[in-house]
Amino acid sequence: MQVKHSLQLVLGMVLAFGCNSAWSLQDPTRPPDARAPSAQSAPERNLELGSILLSAGRRVAVIEGVALKEGDSYDGIRVRRIYRDKVEILDQGRARVLYPQALPQVRRSQ
Repeated sequence: MQVKHSLQLVLGMVLAFGCNSAWSLQDPTRPPDARAPSAQSAPERNLELGSILLSAGRRVAVIEGVALKEGDSYDGIRVRRIYRDKVEILDQGRARVLYPQALPQVRRSQ
């Protein structure tokens, strides 16, 4: 009876710990430097910061033509913080900073 119990215990341990090594097996046909499809990240999309509006009690950024306040979300974008010259956002979970486009330089003609 003691031997049967010990055998069941050993068999249980072999099955429990032996299965873990099966999960770590690599596909022998996969190239050595290949990544899993889910590990690839999507390229950063171009977002247009149209303008930044600041007043005593309000901070608004116009992103892709939509007026957003701090904490607002739209199309996978969440506005974290609005500054005078930049806007910190989370774009689909990734932290990014948007800057307004520089105004064209106007020269006086004579």
